Amino acid sequence: MNRTWLLTNTCYGQWLPGDARGFVGHVREHRPGDDDGDLRVTHNTLGTGYDAGIPHLEAAARSRMHGPPVTLTRDQAAAVLTQFRETARFRNWSLLAASVLFNHFHLVVEVSGDPEPGKILGDFKSWGTRALSQKYGEPASKTWWTERGSKRKLPDEAAVRAAVRYVLFKQPNPLAVWAPDLASGDPASGGA
Repeated sequence: MNRTWLLTNTCYGQWLPGDARGFVGHVREHRPGDDDGDLRVTHNTLGTGYDAGIPHLEAAARSRMHGPPVTLTRDQAAAVLTQFRETARFRNWSLLAASVLFNHFHLVVEVSGDPEPGKILGDFKSWGTRALSQKYGEPASKTWWTERGSKRKLPDEAAVRAAVRYVLFKQPNPLAVWAPDLASGDPASGGA
């Protein structure tokens, strides 16, 4: 049995908890007049909405940062995309689409069995980190990526096709894009 995932992860400091664009996270659901219960709400499940912007939460997250936000260059995006392809090949996963932007990446990957999606995303991030740090040095924050990312299981072939289209054609100003059916000389493939 194969599973296909849409994986998304941001670069360090690029989309903090409390961001006005909305965010997915674990927030304490406590309002004036509530008891002192510690109700945590997670909005990373299908059918739940994003959390709205919370300026004081964003400011608190920003004050705890260990360096400036990471912004990828075109060369760094090409390097990490090459590593994502190598990681998929080594793990015997099928990378169906990849897009690397200055502040995040998207991957559509098919894996055999039903491994933990956090492990799949973690492998891509870990090997991507090694490739970037080896070639460009470690960022001031000591990390290239945010701690968690989005892991969406794609339930059927229509969802897979939609995710591939989203990754390849709906991203504004991608630095590197790849899919198996893009011609190897196509500039959209990042030359990868």
